[in-house]
Amino acid sequence: MPVPVLPTKRPSPLPSPLPLPAVADQTGRTFPDDCSLGESIRLRYRALEEDLRLPEQRQSLMLIAALVAMLLFSYWPGLVRAKESWNNPQYSHGWIVPLFSIVLLFWWRQPIRPVSFSARLVGLGLLVASLSLRLAVARYRIITIDMYTFVPALAGAVLLGGGWSMFRWAWTPIAFLIFMYPLPDEATRYLLGPLQTVATMVSTYAIQTLGLDAIREGNQIVVGERHLGVVDACSGLRMLTIFIALSVAIVMLGNLAWYENLVILASAIPIALAVNAIRITLTGVMYTIDPDLAEKIFHDWAGYFMMPMALGMLYLVQKLLTSLFVTEDMAVAPVAPVTGLKVTGLKVTGLRPAVGMPGESIAGGRRQYPGGGLAGGMTLPGQIPPVATTEPDQKQGPLEDSR
Repeated sequence: MPVPVLPTKRPSPLPSPLPLPAVADQTGRTFPDDCSLGESIRLRYRALEEDLRLPEQRQSLMLIAALVAMLLFSYWPGLVRAKESWNNPQYSHGWIVPLFSIVLLFWWRQPIRPVSFSARLVGLGLLVASLSLRLAVARYRIITIDMYTFVPALAGAVLLGGGWSMFRWAWTPIAFLIFMYPLPDEATRYLLGPLQTVATMVSTYAIQTLGLDAIREGNQIVVGERHLGVVDACSGLRMLTIFIALSVAIVMLGNLAWYENLVILASAIPIALAVNAIRITLTGVMYTIDPDLAEKIFHDWAGYFMMPMALGMLYLVQKLLTSLFVTEDMAVAPVAPVTGLKVTGLKVTGLRPAVGMPGESIAGGRRQYPGGGLAGGMTLPGQIPPVATTEPDQKQGPLEDSR
């Protein structure tokens, strides 16, 4: 079966900024990949200090800092409410999201190019649209959407102060901040029911496949004489929200092709649901052996193996993609066919590829190389050496049977 050949991977999945301006060229900085983490941080901090000494860079960064400070002051009640939601086990990952975004912004930072009028206009429009949406939802007391508007408002402030060059490398860490907020209450109510049903059905079939008597009654699994209830905490919504955020972070950091990023994002939901079903199945099986151990697995140990298991499945998906598709840089170069083959007696003549090699020409059936000829018996690199020939002795008669 033929193997599909896909385009060569891009060197980096991160947004590629435009060529840096003269300000950036004057710094002459480079960040080697082979240095230690501490050395990389020190080099980037020194580069930031050098940029702050330049008036153009300092003015742009001060404008962005002022806009961000005003947004923080305006959205402070919503940010405090988001922090309170992190006490909920479903959103316990929220505290690491802003730290991750800040680290990426520092690590990917580049000198700011001169800001164009279009960037100012679009940034101002995005900022005004975000604040207008916030005023509209405040009338109906939709708190979650009010908190969400902080992310596009922050993107508008960066675009207004830093221009397109800064927006190209800063928009992904800013957009990632959406994962620090809880889901709207309506979305949570609509998702919990179907997720509980799916988890109950899949776990029941899995327990039956293992040879145990299991019956589904609503959102309960009857294993023998025990009733295992799949409550809201068992729906898998927590695992789903955490693993989707983690998959997006992997796509942001991984040097993967576009189709690999798409498959990783698409596989995040089924992997999260599958891992949650494995957890419920294992708990149901253990209830028939040792109920106390089942309680420990479900409440105490489940968090230690669910995320590594999900990451292992995601790694297998990525390895499967690598095995199924071959990129252009991995494809085997075609071999030039051989033409002009002539056999005379025991002599083979005219052996040469159908096309010439770089830097040579073929005229009259003979190769011509720039710079003159070569000594007899010598070949150029990559040239097919002459085939050894054997000519029968003209004086020798027909071959006779020696017997």
